[in-house]
Amino acid sequence: MRNEKEMYELLLSVAEKDERIHAVYMNGSRTNKNVPRDIFQDYDIVYVVDETRGFIEDKNWIKNFGEILYMQYPDESPYYPSDKEKSYGWLMQFDDGNRIDLHVETIESARENILSDKLCKILLDKDNILPQIPEATDEDYYVKKPTEEEYIATCNEFWWCSNNIAKGLWRQEIPYVQDMANLIVRKELEKMLSWKVGIITDFSVSVGKSAKYMYKWLDKSDWESYLATYFGGNIEEAWDSVMRMCDLFKETAIFVGKELGYEYNSLEGRNARAFLEHVRQLPKDAIEINLF
Repeated sequence: MRNEKEMYELLLSVAEKDERIHAVYMNGSRTNKNVPRDIFQDYDIVYVVDETRGFIEDKNWIKNFGEILYMQYPDESPYYPSDKEKSYGWLMQFDDGNRIDLHVETIESARENILSDKLCKILLDKDNILPQIPEATDEDYYVKKPTEEEYIATCNEFWWCSNNIAKGLWRQEIPYVQDMANLIVRKELEKMLSWKVGIITDFSVSVGKSAKYMYKWLDKSDWESYLATYFGGNIEEAWDSVMRMCDLFKETAIFVGKELGYEYNSLEGRNARAFLEHVRQLPKDAIEINLF
């Protein structure tokens, strides 16, 4: 596997030899000093050019970077709109384990993007076309203090959508339950736990994508409780995990509300939890739901 020094030398060498490339900058995890270093970190590289078309049409130029195991052309996807005239990318996994997410970008576009993303770092500027930028920082991704309206909405979204998990579990629709739990309800729990981290750190840290770094600041019991909210394909296991999710959300929401001076709607949480417990006990041939 080529080491970091070898990769940077290659990336800069290609740029220096190609007159079409005016500058090189990098963003992503490798510019973030708060992200742990490991062998899976991509090289998120942008070559600044006059126009993208020549690079797009030349199918061989990316062979400069090594033996490609497999790759993706994100700007060719029918699912995501893109402006190929401004930017075009090649995501390349090499057979030695390295990965490069490479983009060519017009000068105008690069000047805009490098100022809007504080995790950018200039590696080469042959023609002094890029603006001066400060040292890369992840401060744009720090946990933001919620407004009272955001806090209330998050609590309501969590408890309201737990209703959908309940009916999905009663119907034994695990695919639906997984989507509702992980794509909707869990995101509200992540948000609340992130706010707790924000309070602990005076809103001066990022918890990373999918809140994966929360463990750095949450106490061990909270982190273990959070991990215990994940479940597989077993219905009873899912019910247990959802109940743990509710317990952790309630506990965290009360803490966050108290620290920020926001009122937690305990009646909403209590009634939603009662509905979950009631549905869990409903027989599979039930013809009505009445709680009382």
